Amino acid sequence: MTESPAGPRVSVIVPARDAAATLERTLASLAGQELDEPFEVIVVDDGSADETPQIAGRHAPLVRLVRNAESGGAGAARNRGALEARAPVLAFTDADCFATPGWLASGLSELARADLVQGRVEPDPTQPRTPFDRTLAVDDHGAFYPTANLFVRRDAFESVGGFRDWVLDHAGDRGSRDRRHSREMRQPIGEDTLFAWNARRLGARSAFAPDAVVHHAVVPGVLLDKMKDHWHWATYMPALARLVPEIRDGAFEHRVFFNVTTARFHLALAGVLASAATGRKGWLIATVPYVRYLAREGRRWGPRGASAYVVGTPLVDAATVAGLLRGSVRSRCLVL
Repeated sequence: MTESPAGPRVSVIVPARDAAATLERTLASLAGQELDEPFEVIVVDDGSADETPQIAGRHAPLVRLVRNAESGGAGAARNRGALEARAPVLAFTDADCFATPGWLASGLSELARADLVQGRVEPDPTQPRTPFDRTLAVDDHGAFYPTANLFVRRDAFESVGGFRDWVLDHAGDRGSRDRRHSREMRQPIGEDTLFAWNARRLGARSAFAPDAVVHHAVVPGVLLDKMKDHWHWATYMPALARLVPEIRDGAFEHRVFFNVTTARFHLALAGVLASAATGRKGWLIATVPYVRYLAREGRRWGPRGASAYVVGTPLVDAATVAGLLRGSVRSRCLVL
């Protein structure tokens, strides 16, 4: 159901930039929602150079297309969609995500007892996985709030003032080129997490909806792609931690390490350096937790993928740690 004299119950906002490869499936999944209440879909074309606006236009009247002549950032695009929205509830997803039929109904049900709801995100189950592909998974109520799947009451949204693309406050930080299919740029991060925590600081109640599921596209890549992706977001993470110190308790390992993997990598690196400096092999015992982690995770990829994973992952983790250290110096906020 999508029309009602009383107006829509929920407005789904989809920012899209050069999203022609995935947007058709995104909009088809929204058209298939099993919701006995009216809803609308607003696609904000953020300066696309491909067929993104034409694809959105073919889905009228379910979809209303709003166009920005030039890209203003993902947060600004979502804010534009919210201005156009007519419903008391805003649901955000992305142009490379595919909602399951019960997504809206489950998210709205959870919103009955909250003001801000994070939904579950899973990699597209129809696509084979590789060690160095790009996708997204959210399976609990963590400290980060990806807008791949986020519901918010309009009054809570307006109390915050919407999203702030804080990275774009600095000249030259507009993202980096991504050679892979379905995304032209690696976008700056964290505007969604900053928004959610600003809402929580103002008293918004937060909840997780495990049954409100969207699938995120799986984009193939090689080792260098993975290294560049991790370097990209890692350079911004310390600055985000400075803006949102709550993520240290909610997500970081021992408040200073980004996660348990970077903690193991630092320990292993310290052991290798100490062994090289002293000539004592006993220091190499510090590598055991990281080596065990590589062996365990490598088995997930089968005989062929395991070797690529075990060889390549230390390079990915090195790029991550290097990005975190660079970002820590830039923002004067330590994350390892």
